[in-house]
Amino acid sequence: MDYSAITTQFNKRYGREFSLYASPGRVNLIGEHTDYNGGFVFPGAIDKLIVAAIKPNDTEIVRVYSYDMKETAEFALDEKPTASWALYIYGVISEISKRGLKVGGFDCVFGGDIPIGSGLSTSAALESTFAFALNDLFNLGLARIDMALIGQAAEHNAVGVRCGIMDQFASVFGETDHLIRLDCRSLEYELVPFHPKNCRLVLLDTQVKHNLAASEYNIRRAECEEGVATIQKKHPQVKLLRDVSLDLLNDFKKELKESTYRRCRYVIEENQRLLDACEALKHDNYTEFGKKMYGSHEGLSKEYNVSCKELDFLVSIAIKNGALGARMMGGGFGGCTINLLEESHYAAFVEEAIAAYKIEFNKAPKIYEVKIGKGSHKIA
Repeated sequence: MDYSAITTQFNKRYGREFSLYASPGRVNLIGEHTDYNGGFVFPGAIDKLIVAAIKPNDTEIVRVYSYDMKETAEFALDEKPTASWALYIYGVISEISKRGLKVGGFDCVFGGDIPIGSGLSTSAALESTFAFALNDLFNLGLARIDMALIGQAAEHNAVGVRCGIMDQFASVFGETDHLIRLDCRSLEYELVPFHPKNCRLVLLDTQVKHNLAASEYNIRRAECEEGVATIQKKHPQVKLLRDVSLDLLNDFKKELKESTYRRCRYVIEENQRLLDACEALKHDNYTEFGKKMYGSHEGLSKEYNVSCKELDFLVSIAIKNGALGARMMGGGFGGCTINLLEESHYAAFVEEAIAAYKIEFNKAPKIYEVKIGKGSHKIA
């Protein structure tokens, strides 16, 4: 992104000396609703960023200007701000303090080009930017995993959103042209090369709000926990769905409600799809990888029942136009599809997706093209 507007605004408000830091949003190629079941996810950082110009000010006061919101917040290090966007910054400071580390006051201007509300995790990028910047400016000695956990805890405790670790992990650990196979149980990870030749990653935003996402998320989580609890009675070593094989689940099919069985089966199959997708990438088999993306969407739509007609419609357009792979991304009931397309199919796909979606739903989807980029870093 062009961050000259950020630096110009800093010069105007706080002077000419500053350091510049950035953290990206993320996409998740496969592995949805697996995180809270102790399974795997497969995200990548993207080339859309939150950028912060920042300088210590030798006080106990934080002065920060949000370029995108056109708002200023000023608060003491131990004082909860009133602006909702400033809670993310306060949360990072608070979680650092809980670890017995000390930061000072600072001046900052931040902004970015991650589309808000697109499901690309603007909040995690914001948390990661400040965790990384404050670690560097105040010589805190934090490891990257600490920064990711601080961002997650900030969202839990200051903002009140009980998110998983995937978004912050991808934002901090991302590498250009690599996806991250993250084990959500152990936090062990592997960087897997992702460099499809003559291809594009494109997001189509349904512009449908996730009205059902929160309540249905809780229901799905409870159904998975119900399945685990039933199996646990005879197999106490089972703690999470990650510990359950398909054969073991099938042994309990008659004891489980049909919907509970199908939710559990989806999660177990999705974990295996993800592992198979990783192997496909290691052999540069993007056709097979794309098939796993389609399989993921089919499972999310038909087994986990978290899709919607708009998402299913856009995936059907992807199939019709020869996309290598496509699926819904995120919690469901709206948001974006993620599509892996050969360059030669891109123009026709986008054109038809816009035209057909307008006819079907009386509005156009938003189009976001992304590339797999670098995690948290210092620019200057």
